[in-house]
Formats: sequence, C-alpha cells, structure tokens
Amino acid sequence: MRSCQARVFFAQAGAALAVAALLSGCGDNYRPVVTPIGTNGPPAQASSYTLVVSSTGTTTPGVVTIIDYSGDSILNETPIGAGPKVFTIDASGSTGYTVNSDGTLSNFSISSSLQAKQVSESTLPPTAQPVNLFAPSFGLWATDLNGDVADVFSGSPAAFKLAIPVATAGSPATMPVFITGTANNSGQREYVVSQNVPDTAPMTCNVSPTTAPTGVATPIELSSNTTDPAIPVGKCPVFGVQTSDLQRLYILNRGDSTLTVINTRNNTLDACAPFQNQNGEWITCHPTIQLPAGSGPVTAEYNAATEQLIVANYDGGTISVVNVPLDEYGNDSNTYANSNCTTYAACGAVTGGFGTVTTIKVGNTATPNPASVTVLADGSKAYTANQNDDSGTGNGTVTVVNLYTYTVEKTLTVEGHPRTIVNTQNSEFAKIYTASPDSPFITIIESSPTVTDLIDTTVLLEGTPVDIRTTTQTGSSGNNDYSSRVPGYGQPCNLPGAASLASLAACQAIP
Repeated sequence: MRSCQARVFFAQAGAALAVAALLSGCGDNYRPVVTPIGTNGPPAQASSYTLVVSSTGTTTPGVVTIIDYSGDSILNETPIGAGPKVFTIDASGSTGYTVNSDGTLSNFSISSSLQAKQVSESTLPPTAQPVNLFAPSFGLWATDLNGDVADVFSGSPAAFKLAIPVATAGSPATMPVFITGTANNSGQREYVVSQNVPDTAPMTCNVSPTTAPTGVATPIELSSNTTDPAIPVGKCPVFGVQTSDLQRLYILNRGDSTLTVINTRNNTLDACAPFQNQNGEWITCHPTIQLPAGSGPVTAEYNAATEQLIVANYDGGTISVVNVPLDEYGNDSNTYANSNCTTYAACGAVTGGFGTVTTIKVGNTATPNPASVTVLADGSKAYTANQNDDSGTGNGTVTVVNLYTYTVEKTLTVEGHPRTIVNTQNSEFAKIYTASPDSPFITIIESSPTVTDLIDTTVLLEGTPVDIRTTTQTGSSGNNDYSSRVPGYGQPCNLPGAASLASLAACQAIP
C-alpha cells in the first residue's frame, strides 16, 4: 500500500515538473505591442462641396447641384423654387437660400443626400423687390427696393420677420443694393449700402465714372433692429467687405473708383487727426482710398493672412491689391519716409502700410471686365473671372495673379463668359470654380505643387448657373462669400457688351 502511494506521489510530482519545464520553455510571457505602420500618401482632402443653383426658366423649377471637391463629381441634383434669381449659402456653409421668380424664398440644409422634400419654401412680402441676399451664420437679410427697406428673416426655415426703413434724418437712402457686416452676428451691427439714385433707374450705376450722387451706408443695430445715422460713402456704392476682426468695413464705390473705410468699432468713417499710439508711433486715418481713375470696383475679398483687400475693377480691367494692416491697438498701420519722427510733420510722406494700392492688369484684351475675384486662403494667388475677355473664341478667361510678386502667371480660357469665381483650399491643394450665365458648364481649375493652375475638368449642369458657392475656403472654416446680387443696380450684367446696358431686362438676359 505504501509503495503504491509512493508511486502515485512520484507520478504527480513528475507531471508537475513536466508542466513547469514546458512553461519555462515558452520563454517570457510579455509580448511587445506592435504599432502598425500606415500607408504613405497625401493628406486627406477637405470635406468640401461646391454648390451651383441653375435656372431652367422663369416658371420651371431651378436645380441645386452639389459637386464633390475631391472627385469633381456630381453628388446630388435637387429641384428648387421656380426661376431662381439670387442664390447664396450662409457663412457657416451649412444652409443655402434662393429668391425665386414666383415670390418665394427657398431654404435647404447642405447635404449630399438632399431631397426635394427637404427644401422648404416661405414667402416674401407680396410687393417685395429683393436685389441682394446676405446670409451670416444665422438669420437672413435682403435689400428691398419696395419702400427702400432691409427685410429681415428669422427661424428655420427662414421666414419674413420685419422690414427696416434705411432712410435716416437728412439721408433719403434710395436704391439699397447691398448688405454687409459681421458674418457670425458677433459684431454690433450690419450695414445697408444705398446709392441714392431713383429706384426707377436701375442702370444708373452700371458705368464709371458717373454723375450720380454720393451714397450712404446705414448701420442697423442687431440688438434692436434700429438704424443709426447714415455714414456718407462715394458715388454708386455696389459692394462691401467686413474684415474678420470686425475692425474695418470697406465700401466699393464704382462711380468714383474709391473705397470708403468705416471704423466699425466706432461706427464712423475712419477719420482722425494724426496722433501717437501707445508705442509712440504716429497714426493717421484713411476715410477714403483712391483707386486709379476709371477702375470701377465691383467686388472684393479680404485676406486675413496678408491683411490685404483684393478688388476686381470691372471698368478698368484690373485688380487692385490694397494693404490694410492695423497696429496692435487696432489703428491704421502706416509707413513713413522718416522713421523715429518726433512730430507728425517730421514723418514725411506715407510710403507704405495702410492704404497702399498696387494695381495689376488682367485678361488678354483691352476690356476684359473682371466681374469677380477670389483669393486663396494663404494669400498666395488671386483669380479673376474676366467676363468680356473674348478673343473670338466665344468664351471669357480666368487670370491667375501671384500676390507675392504682383505679376500675372497665366490666363486660361474657360467655358462661357464667367461672372462668378470661388475657391476652396486644403493646405497647398486648391480648386477654383467659375460659373457663366451663358454656359451650362462649370469650369474647375486645379492648383497644387505639381499642377500649376490647369483646367481640371468641366461639369455639365441642368440649366444655366445663377450663382456658385463653396462650403469652405480652407477645408475647416466656413464660407466667406455669403452674399449674392442680381445683375444691374451697379452690379455686372449677366452678359458683356453695350447692348446689355440698354435696360435692366437686357442686363439680366440669359440666352
């Protein structure tokens, strides 16, 4: 019995030793974490869409087309209101709006899966004559020639809320054509730009120079929807640009080729007696910046990266690059002939800084008529839509301007006579889009380190474009082109040529 028990004990001990040996033979139980190595390739492209609203007639539904940035392909086509006349998207790049020929306002959320049932319709006042839509990140505004008012819309979908008369004491403020101001409603007010010409003369400001009277910009306080005293501007104001820091507002006056500068902190013209800032530097203000005579500015973009305003001069066939830097205290930053001057008189002439203008000829012909300009987010290049730059091809062009050297790099022929140009830029990769009211094709230009501003492709639409927008300019931030205008009233006509200036109907005609 004892012998049997001993054999069992030794057998069990042997089995334990065998298991221990087996485990020791497996080595250390720790296993290092393996980090997979990702595949090489370019960075992810921007999540960005390009939206085009096209018209198929004044009584038939328009179409909103959504184009993918990365693939240049149509993701969605959705019917919208009858005969769209004005189209824009808001500053956040999330909602689109159109004013339609049947007196309705269409609202839609921007999505590649958009369906007709998701397009909401509201009505305008029965006698409304809207000529401009302004869409900050929330809310919607329109200038309305009926009564010379600013129509305010609110809610989702946006519905008419109230009309604000823009005339103030001593200022009739007729022909309100444009609303500008803060994009995200973080500022105190928006500004309505009025030409002070008769409402029955919509083509008065479509030439430069002009004998029209000077216009005004009427501030509207966002907290109360009430007006402040009107601020005088130049002749035939047609456009306005608010800087992203909410320090300055620039009004483009086509009639006398000037820029009116408004200090939006003070809600006054940017005027002052020369003074020294906290660092002892001499400051002078610039209520007006003069462009070359006959320039006829019609649109502009402000580039925060370079603190420059890039202006499309329709009548002069040029763009003007205007330096508008501010010092650390928010004053105009000037450069003088003499540095370290103890008195303003000793500073000498202004040699640079705020208000310095560099003008560059664009296009291939004498009268290219740049109707629109867009600037890459990094401030490296500007692109102009040259509506009348037709050398017998039946098409206009796009000029590429290097903003580091102030030189033209190339001019490309595009489809139709382009009236609008926009872009989106993801790091060093950019795409530029042009829309022409006489062509069903959108032209896409690609710019990158390996592709230097070449036509990438064209995209065929249903109908002819009313306007075009991109949902982002940098791949992460929102849209900086959140206003849209109808042709006429000082804005470039749909098609070039003297015949289009004969009447508003001819100006707005689409073949």
